[in-house]
Amino acid sequence: MQGPRGLRMPSSASTPSPRVPLRTAATSIDWVPDLGAQIGSLDWWRGVATCTALCVATWALAPGIKPLVGAVPPPLAGAEWDEARAQGITAIGQGAATGRRMAANDLVAPLTEAPERPTVTLSATLGEGDRLDRVLMRAGVGRADANAAATMVAQAVPLDSIAAGTRIALTLGRRPDRTVARPLEALDLRARFDLGLALMRTAGGLAMHRKPIAIDATPLRIQGLVGSSLYRSMRAAGVPAKAVESYIKALATRLSIGRDVGAADSFDLIIARQRAATGETQIGELLFAGIDQGRRKVQLVRFGPDGAERERDGAGAARTDGWFDANGQTERRAVSGLPVSGRITSTFGLRVHPLLRFTRMHKGLDIGAPYGTPIHAMTDGVVAFAGRTGGYGNFVKLTHGGGMASGYGHMSRIAVSSGTRVRQGQVIGYVGSTGLSTGPHLHWEVWKNGTAINPRAVSFAGVAQLSGASLRAFKAKVATLLAVRPGG
Repeated sequence: MQGPRGLRMPSSASTPSPRVPLRTAATSIDWVPDLGAQIGSLDWWRGVATCTALCVATWALAPGIKPLVGAVPPPLAGAEWDEARAQGITAIGQGAATGRRMAANDLVAPLTEAPERPTVTLSATLGEGDRLDRVLMRAGVGRADANAAATMVAQAVPLDSIAAGTRIALTLGRRPDRTVARPLEALDLRARFDLGLALMRTAGGLAMHRKPIAIDATPLRIQGLVGSSLYRSMRAAGVPAKAVESYIKALATRLSIGRDVGAADSFDLIIARQRAATGETQIGELLFAGIDQGRRKVQLVRFGPDGAERERDGAGAARTDGWFDANGQTERRAVSGLPVSGRITSTFGLRVHPLLRFTRMHKGLDIGAPYGTPIHAMTDGVVAFAGRTGGYGNFVKLTHGGGMASGYGHMSRIAVSSGTRVRQGQVIGYVGSTGLSTGPHLHWEVWKNGTAINPRAVSFAGVAQLSGASLRAFKAKVATLLAVRPGG
């Protein structure tokens, strides 16, 4: 477009549009501010308005949800309902009949009796004090087969030696009818730790097959430090609880466990053990108990279970076991300082009798204890008298050999009889208050060659020394045990 004097006038397209500033301003506005910041400001209210508008638009533009209508099957009735209910799984409260047998139709042929399985495999367990034939009969074996099987097993091992809890695997065969017991087809049991037995039915009847099991009888040797607790250290090293108890009892005859054993000492013990080729292990008794204290070493060996190894104690009785040191000498001490657990109420010597009220010699110790407390023999002996006698009431006198004897009075009940032998620690009676007594206690006397002496001045330790063939056998046993490697 030409203007005056040939000047070009600007066209309308080049004229600034009023919409451009509004668009620019709109794009510069933050329509979605953080509603968690600047709460109450103009920007925050603008964000609330934007959020509200978007929610209203979404609700207005959302399509409606209409349910899908499916075909509804017609309800069951009559026989169809009974059949479906029998096969369905539902709550009992809603009339469930799950597991009910469906009625038979015309294609089902009734049986006169249900057929039996041709063979039955089961197991039985021998109980404490039970007999093998009775176990088999309870399992369903006929009396004749049970007696025959027990007789055959008795030919291999004594039936009484089969351990309680032994599992017996049985196979019972087909029987001609249900009025008779099934025949025994096969039997398998562990008759001994080193022997298995199997019985099989052959054309000629039952036949027994022995299955020897290889056994490794190498003892188990365990060593370690005593540490803060001898018992806990030994248990942590894998020593069975019974072996720990035997170990402590054995060492207690030579030293005080609480006073003489230190944390730096080393324990050493050997336990009888049998390992079968089938993987089972049997732990036996403690064979060797030792402790190394540096300055002193104690080594005790259990010896004497065999008849050739027997020694005699002070009373002349045959002793069949005991702990001997490496030199073949044993020392047997009293179980405790007193024959009954209690406190001394009257000592040995002159005193005023509590009932007679005059001074007389008290020839023993009075030990106060609750009524019925067990009274133990201080050492091995023979019961010379057991009965009631004068002011002593119920009284027991023991002779121990070497001119030594001891008496126990005022018992409530006597647990031994005259002429019998008693062992150290055996219960011989119970505390009472019979005879001249003011209350339940034990009157304990000790005689040396017939003269009463102070019981607290007597040592009830007995020493025995092996000799001859017994000593040679003992030395060989010690060498064999010490040759066992720890952990072997």
